[in-house]
Amino acid sequence: MNNTISAAERLARIQVNAFPYFRADWLERLIRIFGSAQEILRQDAKTLAQEAQMNPATAQRFLKEAFSIDPQQEWDRTSQLGGHIYLPEDEEYPQALKSIKEPPIVLYVLGKLPPPEQAAVGMVGTRKITPYGRRAADKLASELTQCGVTVISGLARGVDSVCHAAAVRLKKPTVAVIGTGVGRCYPAENRPLAKAILEYGGAIVSELPVNSPPNAFHFPRRNRMIAALSHVVTVVEGEVKSGALITAKLALEMGKDVLAVPGPIDGPQSAGPNQLIKDGAGVVSCVQDIIDYIPEPLRFGISANALKAPLIAKQEEAGLDDLSKQVLEIIGPGEASLDAVVEALQIDVPQAAGLLFELEIKGILACRNGLYSRNKF
Repeated sequence: MNNTISAAERLARIQVNAFPYFRADWLERLIRIFGSAQEILRQDAKTLAQEAQMNPATAQRFLKEAFSIDPQQEWDRTSQLGGHIYLPEDEEYPQALKSIKEPPIVLYVLGKLPPPEQAAVGMVGTRKITPYGRRAADKLASELTQCGVTVISGLARGVDSVCHAAAVRLKKPTVAVIGTGVGRCYPAENRPLAKAILEYGGAIVSELPVNSPPNAFHFPRRNRMIAALSHVVTVVEGEVKSGALITAKLALEMGKDVLAVPGPIDGPQSAGPNQLIKDGAGVVSCVQDIIDYIPEPLRFGISANALKAPLIAKQEEAGLDDLSKQVLEIIGPGEASLDAVVEALQIDVPQAAGLLFELEIKGILACRNGLYSRNKF
């Protein structure tokens, strides 16, 4: 960390970052006007409004929000979770975020971000994933991970979750940029997935205070960080007016290549990718299409030969414990729900959910519409 930034200034930055309605560039502007975050917090609402050309009511609310959190508790809570809070002046703060027009003034990071020379591909898409989208996302994310590329997504339901799960199934790092604080997980059912991301060397990233809830306006702003941290952005599925298309637009504004997985012309979740392709986005039909768009200096070390390795799921299945094997027997060649597993094995719901999740992470099972079946990939 940058030792020229005092501990008091770090804590003050955390406080001014607590006001969720100002963009990061507005907060940066306030710091420039007053010289430091500490000085901002020394102002009364009237002075703050006058000097920053701000509505007095907004200035009053800004200060109220800033003083509503204890920055030392934010710091301690993040440390307890195994994370760090970085400022743009710190070496650990990603250069990719420093270079955008709205870099977060405070960055919460659990785990470890990939080095700048590591190829990273953003994979985004709808929460209302179709079976086709699930197959495509799983296949592409798995193969990118096998080739040594870091997959970056948003830990949301649907495409995001499938992409992260593909990476952790291979016990490889992936990066989740989230729309809540790092002390919360949304959706709640992704807690085991978030834990696995950290276990296998990945990272969970947010610019929001540690316990921030999943407010709707957090997610479009989160998307700019996904775009910034990625060298290429791939859209799997999404409607024309979706968060995935926002991420694509932001990536284009940053000079990044945007790719899209084509889909059925009558499928609403394929409307976004198909429109992107009409507008000039690269078409993805296989993982090599994505690799070809990764900047050439970053392709060193990417190995397409890794795709010739045997499927991990087959190896994993041989070493399962007896209870997990019983789960597979219950599911058989068809499908089964969580409740069916609970009833058949006479175990409680958390234990059954844990078994199913582990089998899904290992690539042995797939879950669609709440029903588990053998993974076809």
